[in-house]
Amino acid sequence: MDLGPIGIWSLAFTHGDRAEACDAAAELEELGYGAVWLGGNPGGNPRGDLVTAANVLAATDRITVATGCVSIWDRTPERLAAAYHALPHAQRDRLLVGLGVSHAEITDRYGRRPHDALRSYLDALDALPAPLPSSARIIGAHGPRMTRLAAAGTAGVHPYLVGESHVAWARSVLGEGPTLALEQTVLLHTETDVARAKARGMLAPYLALANYRTAWLRAGFAAADLAGGGSDRLVDALFLWGKPDEIADRLTERRRSGADHVAVQVVTDDPRVFARQEWRDLAPALL
Repeated sequence: MDLGPIGIWSLAFTHGDRAEACDAAAELEELGYGAVWLGGNPGGNPRGDLVTAANVLAATDRITVATGCVSIWDRTPERLAAAYHALPHAQRDRLLVGLGVSHAEITDRYGRRPHDALRSYLDALDALPAPLPSSARIIGAHGPRMTRLAAAGTAGVHPYLVGESHVAWARSVLGEGPTLALEQTVLLHTETDVARAKARGMLAPYLALANYRTAWLRAGFAAADLAGGGSDRLVDALFLWGKPDEIADRLTERRRSGADHVAVQVVTDDPRVFARQEWRDLAPALL
């Protein structure tokens, strides 16, 4: 599936206005972006299953539509595969279903180890009479076991809120075949203090989640980096900011470290708002 080198990742596609979601996706296609990522958990959205993806697919002609990510706890394999096959064939060819196991703070209620639950879910998808093809699914993975599982049974991995060292590590685990589709958060600000303050506002809820903390510690950060809203070192590694051409240069570094595709998330004060002007401003430099 062709994601292109650069896509756009936004929670607005699943939490914002439905009509604007379709219009914004069509504009991203015309601007030349390779993929639009429906941020959050589209499968857990009250709109249901892959309805949001179907609407965006119907409003576009070429761009790949990806979910980032559907929680395996919200939809049975049978229901997810049925929603996938309910789409016209031409639309299925442009749909990449991102799957995730959410966070330990949530999954502990199910009493199952996340890795084992995901492996069983993938096996169930494969066993269906009309399966969800492995080439049409990608895993929101950060740890080594999940990354290896993704390499063996899906198109690849979609890590979120990680730094360049994690990208290089993930590529080494995946090998050369599977896709590494990185989410990269950016801010169109040139003043460091302003950019860091906005970055910390977005980072705050993730600092309390064990899976992200573990990934950052594995990448070489210390416990002190995760305290007090995140150290400058942590913030500078996870977020990119500056003028469009400066951000473009940093994204090139991410791709040189091993990312096949970078899904750019622009930080906004309200995640339900489509950052359309920022996407337009970035396009000439990024594409």
